[in-house]
Amino acid sequence: MPDTVAPPPAGRVAWVFPGQGSQWVGMGRDLAAAEPAAAAVYAEADAILGFPLSAVCFAGPAEDLERTANQQPAVVATSAAYLAVLRGRDALPAPDFVAGHSLGEYAALVAAGSLGLGDALRLVRRRGELMQEHGAGAMAAILGLSPADVASVAAESGVEVANHNAPGQTTVSGRREAVENAMALARSRGARRAVLLPVTGAFHSSLMAPAAEGMRPLIDAATVAPAAVPLVTNVDATPIKDPAAIRAELVAQICAPVRWVDVVERLRAEGVTRVVEVGPGKVLAGLVPRIARDIEVTTAEALLAG
Repeated sequence: MPDTVAPPPAGRVAWVFPGQGSQWVGMGRDLAAAEPAAAAVYAEADAILGFPLSAVCFAGPAEDLERTANQQPAVVATSAAYLAVLRGRDALPAPDFVAGHSLGEYAALVAAGSLGLGDALRLVRRRGELMQEHGAGAMAAILGLSPADVASVAAESGVEVANHNAPGQTTVSGRREAVENAMALARSRGARRAVLLPVTGAFHSSLMAPAAEGMRPLIDAATVAPAAVPLVTNVDATPIKDPAAIRAELVAQICAPVRWVDVVERLRAEGVTRVVEVGPGKVLAGLVPRIARDIEVTTAEALLAG
């Protein structure tokens, strides 16, 4: 008889971590005031980075928080603060996988024991600086077209597909004029909406190649341990634990599209039935059910409230 492959165990859990766009002025302030574990994470972040990141998170102003070089460590630090509190309360189900949306992969790797918080914050601070320095271009969300139709629009307009966020929600990235042309073309082909995103550059496109090359030696020099549970990657939705594979992912994901639909579908194929979004906001908690309705989703705030 031919060999059969056993199905994955049912009832698996994934922790997922948000990326840029999940921040707001005041995030983490009440958590740090009420929870010493969260306050300790912010104090550590301030010391590591040499400036009061916590004050930027808690009080802004918004233009400071939204600077890419601040926004990236702010989101990672806030995700780590939620993680510390939830772990301290024993409120998180043990994970079988972790995943993160773009920047969120760094917080996911902290959770999986692959990166220390200090290394993660130093890396994302520099990642944000480099992406800010090479920030020419724009991004737009295309809503209501199939991924194939958006890919066709992108090819004809000279832009690149940047994020596969959910069915009917795809992001393109490139030179601003080309992105605006793609938006007009998408509308002419039936897109429900085509919206410029409030970002400082053409993230997840080949225009970010200088940032990726700038990060490569820093990622190579960082201490990266084998992950305790697999990270399902943005680049190709593959579960990885090996440090060499993790380093390669962190370089590649700067220019590669975020295949979030594929990530969620891979989690479901691996037997995941519950996802917890650990971090500020609930962006991913909104996307996951649009991809896999049978996966139960909860957020850090909901677990803390419960």
